[in-house]
Amino acid sequence: MARASLLTKVGIGLLGALVVFSAVVATRPSHFHVERSAAIPAPPPVVFPLIDDFHRWPEWSPWEKLDPGMKREYSGPASGLGASYEWTGNEDVGRGSMRITESQVPSRVAIALEFKEPWQATNTTLFSIAPGPNGSTVTWGMDGESNFVFKAMSMFMDMDSMVGKDFEEGLANLARLAQAEAVRSAASP
Repeated sequence: MARASLLTKVGIGLLGALVVFSAVVATRPSHFHVERSAAIPAPPPVVFPLIDDFHRWPEWSPWEKLDPGMKREYSGPASGLGASYEWTGNEDVGRGSMRITESQVPSRVAIALEFKEPWQATNTTLFSIAPGPNGSTVTWGMDGESNFVFKAMSMFMDMDSMVGKDFEEGLANLARLAQAEAVRSAASP
């Protein structure tokens, strides 16, 4: 009898902890925003096509190197509004797609980003390119909504830190590529 009473108390305690945890998770923000900016040593007309053309992303995207055997499929126009890119890769990159929903030469590219595996999520990505003192300032932002599972995960993992470091790496890669493109353009008559 005492054992049953102890198990009942433990069960009620666990249930109470689960209710409290669920209540705390429910109060977490549903919307998330991640953003990073970097100075790029190239003018906006040199930087813009590197973002606006998904065929160029393997040269600078931080995720491309995670699976050298990743399968890519492009559809729609070669670049700009309506250009689409689908990928399927290993567990590090999963499966998903991107579609350019806005393309304003040379200042803005908006992308609908959909993750299909290993989880499902739909986010909006925006690249803003502005003239800077030594070339351009590029801002890479992503917005999305978090379901209950992602809210719970955010209690233990910081989305801004996790994705932000990838944005920083991508912007550094983009800076190197854009600078090389600018030098090449300046050298050719």
